[in-house]
Amino acid sequence: MTDTPVVLFDHVQAANGLRFGVATLNTPAALNALSADMVRLLTPQLRAWAADPTVVGVVLDAAGHKAFCAGGDLRQLYLSMREHGGARNPVAEAFFSEEYELDHLIHTFPKPFLVWGHGIVMGGGVGLMVGASHRVVTEATRLAMPEIGIGLFPDVGGSWFLPRMPGRTGLFLALTAAPLNAADALHCGMADVLVPHDRKAAVWSALASAPWTGEAPADRATLTAVLRAAGEGALRPPSLVMRHAAAIDTLMAGDDLGPIAERLRSLQSDDPWLQAAGTSFAKGSPTSAALSFALWQRANGLPLADVLRLEYRAALGCCAHADFPEGIRALLIDKDRQPRWDPPTLADVWPALIDDHLRLRGEMPPRLAAL
Repeated sequence: MTDTPVVLFDHVQAANGLRFGVATLNTPAALNALSADMVRLLTPQLRAWAADPTVVGVVLDAAGHKAFCAGGDLRQLYLSMREHGGARNPVAEAFFSEEYELDHLIHTFPKPFLVWGHGIVMGGGVGLMVGASHRVVTEATRLAMPEIGIGLFPDVGGSWFLPRMPGRTGLFLALTAAPLNAADALHCGMADVLVPHDRKAAVWSALASAPWTGEAPADRATLTAVLRAAGEGALRPPSLVMRHAAAIDTLMAGDDLGPIAERLRSLQSDDPWLQAAGTSFAKGSPTSAALSFALWQRANGLPLADVLRLEYRAALGCCAHADFPEGIRALLIDKDRQPRWDPPTLADVWPALIDDHLRLRGEMPPRLAAL
């Protein structure tokens, strides 16, 4: 056991008594996986900074050199699912409602909000990053929504931001867990600027010296200029999504999951990234694929708050059914990487099963109802 805080809070002091709040995820050994304790520290502190007139903006950073946030902390969820089975699960209800409340707070934060998305950014980490006003990627950034491999779906607002990507890229990412590099993240609208990681200290110094006003529109423009200057001349890797845009749209064409699934299963490519995407789909949970596709269709055009409420229902549905605990078992508990999906094939996933995933269990939590 350790008393080390899972989130560190600090400030960057600027001129005129103004400052930037800095929150640092602080479990590098766990790749800064997002836990309930982290969420319960972050949300009240962000609200306090939003209300503090001396705080002109916020930085969300992470300790270590490997990951900003490699997703949600799933072990406690797994234990709760083993305990409660298909019954009401108060641990899951609290975790998902509090996580989604935090994600919505970042999307709607009234001041400049900078996320330094260095290294691995997956699942819940994407949820923390994608809603920020200023999202930095580095040469080492690797993003993904890998939930199909654990029997979940791209949550944390994925049903809202994935359809906003070019063409059918978002659906492709949901079904294949394909990883993105920095250039892909910029192309897909998940990031705003590429800044080499070794310039981070220079960005922090610029935050201290920039002419902040306390007026959010002007300060957002100032932060944009700071980051643009920091990223000047940075080498951008080739975008795999752009290279394969036509193939992705062809694979994802149509409004029926069956043909899409068949194209992915029969995919043969000389490109390792594209071939791995097809393999990940074939190995993933059939129920997750069907649920992700249903959310892609049902969430289309909904405002973010409605999408998060829909995802809350779907997340609890996953906790009440077989594949999510089985996926965690195979990846993190027994580590055999041989999940036994139930149902085992997409043809066996009946519409009633997806409908049951999407029904509301109990009442909508007040924190989500009030978004």
